[in-house]
This record gives sequence, structure tokens and C-alpha cells, in this order.
Amino acid sequence: MSKKINAAEAMLKVLEDWHVDHLFGLPGGSFDSTMNAIHNRQDTIKYIQVRHEETGAIAASGEAKLTGKIGVTFGSAGPGAVHLLNGLYDAKHDHAPVLALVAQVPTATMNTDYFQELNQNPIFEDVSVYNRTVMTAEQLPAVVDQAIRKAYENSGVAVVTIPKDLGWADIDDTFESTAGTFTFTDNYPLPDETAVAKAVDILKNAKRPLIYFGLGAKNADTELREFSEKLQIPLMSSALAKGVIDNSYPAYMLSAGRVATKPGVDAISNADAILFIGTNMPYLHFFADPNAKFIQVDVKPSNMGKRHKVDVGILADAKTTLQSLIKASDTVQSRPYYDALVADKKDWNNWLTQFEDQSDTPLTVDTVFAQINRIADDDAIFSVDVGNVTVDSFRLLKMKPTQKITTSAWYATMGYAVPTAIGAKASYPDRQVFSINGDGGFTMNMQDILTQVKYNQSIINVVLTNESLGFIEGEQDDNQQPHSGVDLIDAEFGDVATALGAKGYEVHTLPELKQAFDEAKSAQGPVVIDVKISNLRPLPVEQLALEPNESFDQAYVDAFIEKYHAAGLTPISHFLEEHHVEK
Repeated sequence: MSKKINAAEAMLKVLEDWHVDHLFGLPGGSFDSTMNAIHNRQDTIKYIQVRHEETGAIAASGEAKLTGKIGVTFGSAGPGAVHLLNGLYDAKHDHAPVLALVAQVPTATMNTDYFQELNQNPIFEDVSVYNRTVMTAEQLPAVVDQAIRKAYENSGVAVVTIPKDLGWADIDDTFESTAGTFTFTDNYPLPDETAVAKAVDILKNAKRPLIYFGLGAKNADTELREFSEKLQIPLMSSALAKGVIDNSYPAYMLSAGRVATKPGVDAISNADAILFIGTNMPYLHFFADPNAKFIQVDVKPSNMGKRHKVDVGILADAKTTLQSLIKASDTVQSRPYYDALVADKKDWNNWLTQFEDQSDTPLTVDTVFAQINRIADDDAIFSVDVGNVTVDSFRLLKMKPTQKITTSAWYATMGYAVPTAIGAKASYPDRQVFSINGDGGFTMNMQDILTQVKYNQSIINVVLTNESLGFIEGEQDDNQQPHSGVDLIDAEFGDVATALGAKGYEVHTLPELKQAFDEAKSAQGPVVIDVKISNLRPLPVEQLALEPNESFDQAYVDAFIEKYHAAGLTPISHFLEEHHVEK
């Protein structure tokens, strides 16, 4: 006679086989059978209690983006299930493997308009790559096993709905998961040699070539630098690929767009040939010349030509393609465009540095990031919220390849940073973790500072308080409309954190700022540093007005430079002329 096991425990054994050792959620009565199983298996799988199901779903999504491993979250029937959606949509948009276990009322009361009963499958249909309701206790472990396979295979969200009574039932303990036999390969076709030769010819003969890489090239930092140096081609990346190459690398211009740097915008706006590798950046058409020669390297055929007319398409892995490009190319001794952009970046860095130690009050945001950079460990993890804080973080964090950064990129949900920091600390308990928030995003999930307190997570939560939804305020300015609904009242978030059991700081001056970060670096448990900063919009590098042209007269330029303290920031035209770059 075979051994019996509770169906919910059999399901948890499947998670353990897939190397899941913790999950995030908030219990409800409809999830009692699974909570009982979690209690019984507490030695092998850890339950992390959050104060809002959205927090659990975002934590699972952010964790999956940081680790590449599946994140697991759960919610109870009805409202608990619906609360999961925001975090699950973040996972969908950023292609993160996440499993959502969703409770349902008992089978005997389904379809009777029972308390908290919803027809949940349609709710999750759009967000998921797999969406099933378990029909028998015996199939529960098998359905969860299949869900995990689908989440990994399709880099997305798998949803399993579990009627309450099925989790209680005893079943034969005979199910064997497929975790040990599942294979997911990244062995893509080798780059076509003819296409590689064409690409090398275009890049060698271009006057203003550029390498634009994304997360698809995250394991090719050595090859990116080698190819850049061999052909004297400057580099830039999508915002999410920040950290693949050290920020200090002279020929790395960072990114373009609003979450960007001046040299990044200058590089893409003036390029006449672009190697677009391992990225699907959607805003390319705002900056790149539509007539520029375009070489695209991607593993998905459907991405070819999606962002720009393609002259050479290479369906292959970024690292393998770069190795082929290096091998097929001859050394270029010098290139004026490369030299001009290296000088442009140096000028940009010098301009930024002048703001790092200012004692003005309210403080400038630059002073805060100077302190983050000062105390950040070489393997620190940065969880970044959405808004002006995204612009500032991706512009001002001086990242190394050994560090990690994450944000809600495609979905761009506010309230991302605190939950993802919880997930990051759960997966990397020995690494330093920052959550970096605006005051708007922080208030969406700040209740889960309690979660950080409960599990004694040493997380440094930074709140940039400018009393505004600054990113939206800037958009309203661009639309030349009155500010509407963007003003926020102030609160003492450091004091709130202290009341919740964390260590809180209220920071108004530069000495207070430095002291808070000195103490936060060695603090045990969560810290919240509330910094009162000015509401000056980050320099809109996508709309620079540093010299008169067909769009801006001298009066407009003077006003722009005064407003954004841009005196001393040199137009790209100066460096192009100085280095005799041909058009």
C-alpha cells in the first residue's frame, strides 16, 4: 500500500524540487489548506509574510529578475487574488518567471456566488502564460510542476488556482517532479559568417559608429570592451543593462531617453551606423537617424527590424556574435568620433561632480547619490522605484559589474522598490540591499517596512522627498499645462519607520545626510533615510538646449541653462568640431 500525503504538501515538495526555498503571501481562509502544509514543511520552505498581496507579487517578480530563478507568491480567493495582479503584470512586462498560487473557495461552493468567490481564471488570462484551476487533489502537484515549466519556458507568469478542500485531501505520495530532467537551453545558432563580414565592413567604414547593447549582452562585458577598443567604437546601453560595463569605463556613454545621460543622447543622435545587440529598446526612433546603417543581433526573429530598418540581421547570441566580429575585424588605430564621445563623457562627469557635496537646503538629489555610492558595497543590490527616482538612479549610481540593479522597466509601477528589496534580501541575505524611492512610490508599499522588521532584513531604504509626483509634473510642463494632482503633502517618513520598528532618519542638511549613511552602513535590521530634497527636475537630456539652433533661440538657451544649472556643460558640437568628426 503506497504512502499517503496531503495534496498541498505534495505540491510544496514539487516547489522544493525546483529549488524554491521561500514564498511570499498573506493568508486568507480559502488558503488554509496550503498554509497548513507550509507550517508542516517549515524546515524546508520558508514563508515570508507580507502586509499586502501586491508586495508579495512584486517581491517575487523583482527577485526573479535579479536571480533568474522562479519567484513564488500567493493570494487568497477574491480580493487577495486581485491584489496580486499589479506585481504579476510587472513580471509579465519584464519577462520574469513567476508562479502565483491562488486560492479558491471549496469545490462544493464554487459557482454558487459564495462568500469571496470570483471566476478567477478570466482575471488572470491576460497576465499569464499558463492559467489553470486544479480539478482534483491528485493532479495538484502535477499542475504546479507543469506551471513552473511553462513559467521558465516562456519567461512569464504561471497561475494555479487551488480550491480550498483539494489541498486538504490525502493522495498517494508517488508524484515525481520534472525538475531534474527539465532543460532550457541557451544554445542559439552560430552567427552567419557572411552577415558578420557585412557588419564588420559597415562598422569599419562608418564615420560615427556606435555599439548599443542590452541585457541580452549581460555575459559579454569582456567582448563588448574588446570589440569597442579594437574598432574604436563608443558603447552605450539600454537603461536596464546599466552595470554590465563599469560606469567609469571611458567609452561607455550609458543610455539614451529620459532615463539617460547627455553623452548617451549625443552618441545615438549622431551615429551613422549602429550595432544594436541584445536589446529591444522601444524609444530608438526618437533618437537614432532613420537613415543610419543598422546591424541587429537578437535571438528572436520577431524582434528583427522592430525598432529600425535593418541592413544586416544576425540571429544569434550576443556573446558568440561579438567573438565572431572581433575575429573578423582588423584593428582601427583611431577614430575621431570615439575620441569626441570620450571627451563628451568626461565633460559630463565633471559637470555632475560639482553637485555631489553641495550644502544647499533643500538638498540636491546629487548629494544623496554621492552618499549611496560612498557606502555601497562592491556587490550591492539596488531596487529602484518609478518616477524621477528612476532617472536619478540610472544616471547617478556609479555601478560596477559585480553589483545588481532592478526596476519596473516596461510596466513602470510605482511602489516597486520596497517589495523588491525584500525579495532581494531573501535571495541574497549576505549582500547589501538598497531600496531607492520617491515619496510618491514609497507611500504605496511603506507598510511592508514591517515585513523587513519582522524578518530583521538589513535593508537601507532611501526616500527622496520632494513633495511632488515629479516625473508627472515634468510631463505636464512639457505639455504646457497647469500642474494638476501632482502635489504631495510632506510626512516624516523616518519617524514613521521608527514607529514601525525600523531605524529612521529625518535628513535636512548635508552633515545629517552623511551621518545617517555612516550609521546605516553598519546597521542591523532595516533603515529608512528620509531626505528632504529640492524639487528641481532632473536635467532633461532628451531636450537639451545648450546652444541656439533651428529649435531654440539664445533667450531660450539662456533660460534653460539657468534653470538646470547647466553652465559649464559643453554641447556635443564642440567635441565633434574639436576632433574633426566627419558628417
